[in-house]
Amino acid sequence: MDAKNWSMEIKIDEHELQTRSTARLETRDTTLVGVGLARRNPADRNVPEIGDELATARALADLAHQLIDATVSDIEGVTNKPAHLTQ
Repeated sequence: MDAKNWSMEIKIDEHELQTRSTARLETRDTTLVGVGLARRNPADRNVPEIGDELATARALADLAHQLIDATVSDIEGVTNKPAHLTQ
């Protein structure tokens, strides 16, 4: 059995009150990039880790949706029928 290796890289950057995270997934054939944003309310304490976590969670959720969409497209390409995946 051949093992497959997919690589993921997460980058986080902050600009004033906004944190942006990008989650990049590279497979043998495809690269997908999910993006997530988090914005701190000016009245909240500055705890950068919270923004990092939220922005990254949103980036990973975006990436997951893209991967599901790609899967549906691949299934439809093979079966020539509409595919409906449940989550």
